[in-house]
Amino acid sequence: MGGQQAGRTMADRFAAARARGFVGRRDEVAEFGRILAAGGGAVVHVHGCAGIGKSTLLHQFAWLAAAAGRPVVHHADAAVAGAGGWTPARDAGPALAPPPLAPGTLVVVDVPGAVAVTERLLAAVPDDAVLALADREPPPLSWRTDPAWQGLLHTLPLAVLSAADSSELLTRRGVPAADHPAVLGFTHGHPLALALLADVRGYGAAGAAGPARQPARVVSALLAALLDAVPTPLHRAALEAYAQVLVITEPLLATLVGVPDAGDLFEWLCGLSITEYGSRGIHPHDLARSVLDAELGWRHPARRAELRRLAGAYYQQLFTDGDRARQGTVLADFAYLHRDSPLVGPLLAPVTAGAAGSARLDSLVIAPAGPDDLPALLSLAAHHEGPESARLLRPWWGHPAASWGTVREAAAAAEGPDGGVATAGRPDAGGGDAGGPDGGAAAGGHPGGAGAVPAGFYLLLALTAEDLDDPVVGADPGTAAAARWLGRYGALRAGERALLVRAWLARDTYQDVSAVQTLITLRLTHHYLAEHHRPALTLLPFADPDFWAGGCAYTDFARLPEADFTVGGRRYGTFVHDWRRTPPLAWLGLLGERESAADPLSVAPPAAGRLRILDADAFAAGVREALRGLGRAGGLRGCVLLGSRMVAARAGEGADGDARAAVLAELLKEAAAELQAAPHDRRASRALHHTYLQPAGTQQRAADLLGLPMSTYRRHLATALDRLTERLWQRELAT
Repeated sequence: MGGQQAGRTMADRFAAARARGFVGRRDEVAEFGRILAAGGGAVVHVHGCAGIGKSTLLHQFAWLAAAAGRPVVHHADAAVAGAGGWTPARDAGPALAPPPLAPGTLVVVDVPGAVAVTERLLAAVPDDAVLALADREPPPLSWRTDPAWQGLLHTLPLAVLSAADSSELLTRRGVPAADHPAVLGFTHGHPLALALLADVRGYGAAGAAGPARQPARVVSALLAALLDAVPTPLHRAALEAYAQVLVITEPLLATLVGVPDAGDLFEWLCGLSITEYGSRGIHPHDLARSVLDAELGWRHPARRAELRRLAGAYYQQLFTDGDRARQGTVLADFAYLHRDSPLVGPLLAPVTAGAAGSARLDSLVIAPAGPDDLPALLSLAAHHEGPESARLLRPWWGHPAASWGTVREAAAAAEGPDGGVATAGRPDAGGGDAGGPDGGAAAGGHPGGAGAVPAGFYLLLALTAEDLDDPVVGADPGTAAAARWLGRYGALRAGERALLVRAWLARDTYQDVSAVQTLITLRLTHHYLAEHHRPALTLLPFADPDFWAGGCAYTDFARLPEADFTVGGRRYGTFVHDWRRTPPLAWLGLLGERESAADPLSVAPPAAGRLRILDADAFAAGVREALRGLGRAGGLRGCVLLGSRMVAARAGEGADGDARAAVLAELLKEAAAELQAAPHDRRASRALHHTYLQPAGTQQRAADLLGLPMSTYRRHLATALDRLTERLWQRELAT
């Protein structure tokens, strides 16, 4: 004690230590300094979620005010604590009448009900006093709208610490730099979480690689800090579901917790301090999500996996329902379910980066490329891929098979309908998709204004069998290699097309993982899945195929060395997916199974060996074969159409031969009913009906039953077969 400074208290020692350990909040501290320098009265309202550092900041304000020579008093337990001549008020009532304060006093209010306490204190403090209070919620509406508060109220919302400030805090607390990435990945810069994990590592605990592996005592402590009591087990289930999805809505919550009406549960989630609001629903703030996910991960991993499976099934159902507007908004949600995959998780960083990642994605839109864009797009290609690349891409401008999409900053894009990309004449070339995370600006024109350089772009080619001999295709090494493979092995049928992503890049990061790359990926994926222009195959080249190989394998894009090509001395590696063998819904289901599998690549695509790619002639022969067997026991067994996409899609994975035969019979009868309902096909449909659906026995008897000469009957039957086949063929191509 002999060395202690005379008159110094333990509280003084704590205050100095707090000041030395204070990290970040530069803007807030600067604003408080300006308030003190102004010399007038003020109310400083600091607000943010639990553990965000409100009390720490108020302590720093108190230290700064004291260092500036101002008196400082603290209000605690709904009473004014003794300081600067104030004495504790043991029976604090509605009216507080403390002794007069010195001019310029800082009053710190860090108690529950701080807003009400502050309002009562206004009558008891000098005109030039500064009241600094902490609250979880923003200032009340009455403060923000009452003219009396104008100029008096200063609002300071607190966010998480930056990565640099978080690392500084960890360093000051003795956490080795090698542990910082794992800690930052879990805490998202939340000060309380950083402090707790620093404390754990200070006692020798090993580092952790992911949220589910954080020490249970840290997770429990954070949950206790972030959440009040959870009323019922059903509310607990709602919290568990809340952490597993990117955003949650009332219908999705009902699905995940298994109740018909989740209105009350959704309202409860909305009222939690951990909840943040978005344009498509609500979500917990980043730390709360990490904590809830980690807690469920070590407490009930099977429940965690089941919630993700249910969410994936919910998103898949949106594609079954054909709601294209909603389909475009859920691809990021679906991708988020795969965030823990070692194969694709690192490639989804912009989706999984929490609020910051979402904000960056929301700041970008897919917009159509206009004529004024072309010089900038070719300049980007030349910068990243060389002048030869720009020269080869130039002839695709205006080509019927080509569509160009640009990525722009949302603030620069013109307002308009979502989702266009520039096309040049072919209806299926790639324009007109709905918005959402992969949406866009109005078609036509230049949303960003002439001369604005887009944040990225892509060139998509829709190639039919007829396009493979196009001279423009042959002159471009990228398309020539794809055309050679398609001609030999692609088996493109009449009406089918292959999508080749001929070029894609981000202005600043080329083909590295980025928000621009992610937005392009989501946009193109929606294009693959959208029913009205679904491709037969997708070919996707990369400048660094080895880097993307794991993610492509996970998403069922096979490496295709035969379609590799060289431009400007750089070798591009191509991957392919055949949507005829693994259609969109089956593909989404495959990804759902792989998400929960210990070895994702061991999960094979469903029914890959049972689907057959039939050309138009083989399909027509199959329709006649099926009609001949319709109605006979075992008559459809071995029919070539049992391996068609339309049968596989309706029968589902794992369907046996009998189930597929039943589905084929249904499809034949549905197409025949559509034929009968069309007035111009009614006579032809009657010939079909009495020949195959309720056969008269022989064609002569059918003709007699219809009262037709044999030649007329045969003409009607041929017409019916052609039109029935065309209806089924269009269904096959659309599946």
